[in-house]
Amino acid sequence: MTGFHLNLSLMTPGHFRHAWRLPHADPLAYLDIDYFTRLARIAEDAKIDAVFLGDGPALRGEIGEAPGTGIDPLILLGHVAATTSDLGVVITSSTTYNSPYNLARRFQALDHVTKGRAAVNIVTTGTPAAAANFGLPEHPDKETRYRRAWEFLDVVTRLWDSWDPGWLIADKASGRYADVTKIRSIDHDGEFFSVAGPLPVAPGPQGRPVLVQAGGSEGGLTLAGDFADVVFTVAQTKAKAVAFRTDIRQRAAAAGRHPDDVKVSLGVVVVVAATEAEALSRAEALYATLPIERLTAQLLANLGLAEDSFGPDDPISVADLPETIPAGAFSTGFSVSTRALIAEAPRTPRELVIRGAGGSGHRLLVGSAEQVADDLESWFAAGTSDGFTIMPAETAVDLENFATLVVPILQERGLFQREYAARTLRARFGLRSVGDVAADEEPA
Repeated sequence: MTGFHLNLSLMTPGHFRHAWRLPHADPLAYLDIDYFTRLARIAEDAKIDAVFLGDGPALRGEIGEAPGTGIDPLILLGHVAATTSDLGVVITSSTTYNSPYNLARRFQALDHVTKGRAAVNIVTTGTPAAAANFGLPEHPDKETRYRRAWEFLDVVTRLWDSWDPGWLIADKASGRYADVTKIRSIDHDGEFFSVAGPLPVAPGPQGRPVLVQAGGSEGGLTLAGDFADVVFTVAQTKAKAVAFRTDIRQRAAAAGRHPDDVKVSLGVVVVVAATEAEALSRAEALYATLPIERLTAQLLANLGLAEDSFGPDDPISVADLPETIPAGAFSTGFSVSTRALIAEAPRTPRELVIRGAGGSGHRLLVGSAEQVADDLESWFAAGTSDGFTIMPAETAVDLENFATLVVPILQERGLFQREYAARTLRARFGLRSVGDVAADEEPA
């Protein structure tokens, strides 16, 4: 069995968003650059492939009870890249509230600056409040957001490819620097964008920065199959995870790509300690921070159920669920994952909130270092993913515990790298170079 990739989320105070309430927690850690620098060095010492940070371009209402997303991830993770030498950075950016030319240029530049460690995590933004920050009368509906995202990525990837290999002449005698026939405009004129191109700088070490995408709706799945290098996903059951990975690979093949040119990274929220007893004790402390009534009401709404239809401890069965996921659900992927749990057996809203890591929707894994390593090995062996994005429940504690306690076990088992074998993030994820992919796509 070959090894898998590992990313670490830097979301702070953690993926239990109310972990700031714990007695030892720093409520302002999410604004402390020294804190993030320390975590990045711990991750790099453990040979973690990349660090990741979610983001949204609006302040959400939950600020009354928990910190927001904090520092702009391009600034924060740019700093992280500058203070490390091998660690990759996965930076979240919205296709709804950005322009493709600016995004393509920024990440092309970042790929040069980081020497091939840059990745962009594409989201369409699910927060309606963002519209008012960008002069829009209302947040575009999901179908429109994904239609725009498809055109956005089509433009971005064509801009990244607008310089052909062999462009450099650098003949000092004649004064010819570049072969201008190998630097092409893209002359795009579409529904949402008009972009001439090309970019003002040649491709970086990766050819293209790594494209990461998440989304469980039909629009998100199409986007993943057509463009994504890495798909970040959620699953509460092995069967659902295996089915998702199979579907994404089939979609990539249908789009004319090789199935191995898209990798699946499964999100897992971890509470980990040296012993199981310590991990369980810490988990109970985290559960106690949750505003359970609000979170259960939110969960019911995402399942398409009336907020007062079930109490926190009333079991929900499959028969109680509507046939389809409601259009207003915050995340289709999270809804699908939660419904899969209920399909196994009736679950109470409280249980679903806890098993969904306090409302994040991702699978919660609590245990000793050995138990966490066993679990990841088991899920990987079942074909659920090509690797994992580890989402610390309490980042200040669980990131370091995972890096220093779990990673050595995975390395000993041959499941994870002991050293950075590849320079670029693209190669580290097991992705072929852009030139190799393009050669496959050329007619014989």
